[in-house]
Amino acid sequence: MVVYVIDIQGNPLMPTSRNQKVRKMLEQGLCHIVKNTPFTIQLDYEATNFKQGITLGVDCGIKHIGLSATTEKKELFSAEIVLRTDVGSIVK
Repeated sequence: MVVYVIDIQGNPLMPTSRNQKVRKMLEQGLCHIVKNTPFTIQLDYEATNFKQGITLGVDCGIKHIGLSATTEKKELFSAEIVLRTDVGSIVK
């Protein structure tokens, strides 16, 4: 599960998939939950503002559209959208 992170001022940071670390931070009071969907936490301390470059790839096809957001090391998000083919043209 990907956990989205914002800093103490509300600026977005890189998301994390280190769920055990997030759980421990919540128990220790170092962060709090902002939203459940998507799961987002806000840090309660000053943190560095390191961000990685993210590349969004879009593959537009006739029947499918593919999306992928990646860093240099891993894929953060992917989706495939299946387009409807049962819609005919409008006849007057």
